[in-house]
Amino acid sequence: MTAAMSHLLGIDWGTTSLRGARLGADGAVLEQRSVDRGAARLRPAEFEAVFDEHFGDWMAPADTLCLIGGMAGSKQGWVEAPYCACPARIEDLCRKLTWIGSRRIAILPGLSCNQAGIPDVMRGEESQIFGALHLLGRADALLVLPGTHSKWVQVRARRVESFSTLMTGEFYALLRRHSLLARSMPPDGTELDAPAFDQGVALALSSRSLMQTAFSVRTLSLFGRIGTEALSSYLSGLVIGEELRSQLNHGLGLDRGAEVLVVGAEALTQRYERALSQQGIGVKTLGAAAGWRGLWLVAQALHGQPGAPAEGAT
Repeated sequence: MTAAMSHLLGIDWGTTSLRGARLGADGAVLEQRSVDRGAARLRPAEFEAVFDEHFGDWMAPADTLCLIGGMAGSKQGWVEAPYCACPARIEDLCRKLTWIGSRRIAILPGLSCNQAGIPDVMRGEESQIFGALHLLGRADALLVLPGTHSKWVQVRARRVESFSTLMTGEFYALLRRHSLLARSMPPDGTELDAPAFDQGVALALSSRSLMQTAFSVRTLSLFGRIGTEALSSYLSGLVIGEELRSQLNHGLGLDRGAEVLVVGAEALTQRYERALSQQGIGVKTLGAAAGWRGLWLVAQALHGQPGAPAEGAT
């Protein structure tokens, strides 16, 4: 944290939700808030008012620094924050923070890279990556951050070298809600059916394409081979298995016998841990603590960092 700032507020402004935490000098979470005011539901002109409504009291002390990660820095967000190109260390993020007026608020830049000449980007996951490495005492790691758009990330010497995005969660939602397959499944979500999930993972890993395996949701239901309540778990296994198949064949160095750090919500990390373990891949999981620790690390790195504004600077 900068010498001028002794209170730290971390914000994770996602597509569907807004979360904030007051962080102590040692990075510990002192208090958290979460509201249903995600970036996708706001116009750019609305971000400031929403921030003031939910976190204005936490910003009241004049020596408070606020760091925001996520979609608040997108083109449709509060203020567009240009990406930081990989390879990137946490100090590179500090140099590319986008400061909002004299509010003592900065938005993280997110990361960009190129895979075979095609650009890829992330916003919000960068703080989780650096936080996870710090919490586990790692300098090198292969990470997966599952979600609507899963990120597979290669880190060496505490530097993000490259990453790739797979639209696993979004494909699951589209197939689950808006395809022919939706007719076979119950409208509401169900608890994980482990055998059905494992069956989906196994088929995906032994097949050539999700374009082929997805139709098995329909046929296995049609012939009574899988019960209706288990179909969503089976489909989840298919799409996650497809993600793993692509990484094993063409990914960032995923090999059987390797270890992967899985960072995200517990319901998802458990599924990825189950699928990866079936392939003999070691797994360590982390939750929200990684993101808060990453924002705290950015604040720490700002101390003496060229380009960091003094208190009250614009």
